[in-house]
Amino acid sequence: MPLPVPVLWVLVSLALLLAGPVSVQSSQHEDGPWFTLETLNSGLGEPPEQVRRQTPREALRSFLTLSGKGDFEAAAHLLNLTELPAQEQATRGSELARQLASVLQRGDWLQPSDLSSRRDAMVEDMSGNHPLAGQARRNLLLTSLEADGESHAIRLARYRAGDQAPVWLITPDTLAFVPVLYKAYGPSWLERRIPERFQRSLGMLRLWEWLAIPLFMTLIGLLGWTVYRLTSAMAGWLPVGSLAKRFVARIPVPVTFIAMSLMAQVLLGSVVSFSGVATAGFRILLIVIMAWGMGLAALRLVDAFLHRMTQRLVGEIDDTRHRDERKLLTSLYALRRGIILITVIAVTVYILAEINLFGTLGLSLLASASVLTVLVGIAGQAVLGNILSSFQLSLAKPIRMGDLVVFEGQWCYVEGIFYTFIRLRGWDERRLIVPVKHFVSQPFYNLSAKDARLYRQLALTLHISADIECLRQRFQELAEQEPDVIEPDKLCCYATAQNEATIEVRCYMMTREPMGGWVAEARLREKLLAFIRDEHPEWWPREVVAVSRRDVTIAEGGEASFDSSQAGEGHSGSS
Repeated sequence: MPLPVPVLWVLVSLALLLAGPVSVQSSQHEDGPWFTLETLNSGLGEPPEQVRRQTPREALRSFLTLSGKGDFEAAAHLLNLTELPAQEQATRGSELARQLASVLQRGDWLQPSDLSSRRDAMVEDMSGNHPLAGQARRNLLLTSLEADGESHAIRLARYRAGDQAPVWLITPDTLAFVPVLYKAYGPSWLERRIPERFQRSLGMLRLWEWLAIPLFMTLIGLLGWTVYRLTSAMAGWLPVGSLAKRFVARIPVPVTFIAMSLMAQVLLGSVVSFSGVATAGFRILLIVIMAWGMGLAALRLVDAFLHRMTQRLVGEIDDTRHRDERKLLTSLYALRRGIILITVIAVTVYILAEINLFGTLGLSLLASASVLTVLVGIAGQAVLGNILSSFQLSLAKPIRMGDLVVFEGQWCYVEGIFYTFIRLRGWDERRLIVPVKHFVSQPFYNLSAKDARLYRQLALTLHISADIECLRQRFQELAEQEPDVIEPDKLCCYATAQNEATIEVRCYMMTREPMGGWVAEARLREKLLAFIRDEHPEWWPREVVAVSRRDVTIAEGGEASFDSSQAGEGHSGSS
């Protein structure tokens, strides 16, 4: 019984799948893989002797050298023209070579030394970190250029026609988009009007470029100066104290660089175009400037907003403010540092993605996590340590903005907590800058950890006959009159030490905050000293000397004298 047609189709399909894939136009040879062709550029004839195509490095170097000399007929032998009719390969090939050379000259700075010098383009990586290490390749990406909103790859591939030796050529897929790329990267209207004698190469650039680049940079600089002046003047027109004024006053520099970058891109895109080395340099520089300017402008906006919020919610901060307000300000500073970190990471990722640093400059080995970790760890150990310590302070909050601390014997207010340092304001308005890592590794007093209250004490040394109860009552009367002294029930005065001639009296008080307490202590000391001087001068410490009668003699003239060497020992005290 014959099988139905659908069943036969299923069986045939299964047989084809089990038989394995159909062989494509590639083969294996002792030199490595390649694409197999029946004929190769039959309309061009035999290639000249100066055409070198055995390795990727030789092929690119040969194409750039021949096109630089204007020998586009010979440079056409570095193109795979098999998709063109044989009778058109000579004329169309030289024209495609000319256009491709112009595109490469202005679109990207290609270095033949970045390509493999092996015929099979095998990746030689002794460390084994490269994913293609030890594998032969037959298709290489030279660069990728944008045109009409699309990305077009320029590739080299290895071909073998018949029994001929394999060669490396620009692929047909690349040649199909050369006219589109030439329209985007070809000579500008200004360059087409430059005399031929100025088109000659002089080093890495052409003769006219050595003159045009300084003029180009001068024009961009004048534009930046104008934008800077206008932005600075605009800040003076805005209302004092407004959010807009604070923001505009801090963005003249980033706005200047953004305007310079935009103007340069417009000129490079429509008025003038330079060689690949200059274009690549300008491209990277403009991307970095644009990203840095926009990131800095965004941070300035965040700073202005946070400052405005701080002024509204908190105002001027010190340790007399409520601890929740100081905690809020500390959190705002931590938020600012987090925004800065995110902005820096975003700008860095954007720059690396735009300039394709790890791909175009051949630094793929440095992109491995292990190498980068070692480099960053060695070079930025101190910086990273301070940054991590800063985030530790932000999370644990052992100190807050406005806290009064005693650090290394100095009384200071915490005025700012930044990524790598802490700014402390001393009582004399001097600023102490301390690395965060050093600050968190040293013990310190936080006099505002719970609240700003602080016990103060003053000590007096008096004669042993002083009336302690009388002094205690006077101290309490004077202390209750001080505005910075609080909780009168905690006022106390005691004799804390004595010797044969003097006693030490200490008075204790609770003060509203440390600096006010220091002032209150000084005032009370002055008032108590005045009380003793005016009403009880006998309380002053004095030295008593005992003299025996037998040592006294009556001198002639009725004067009394004595031998001080025979005097008894005096009782010491504060004179």
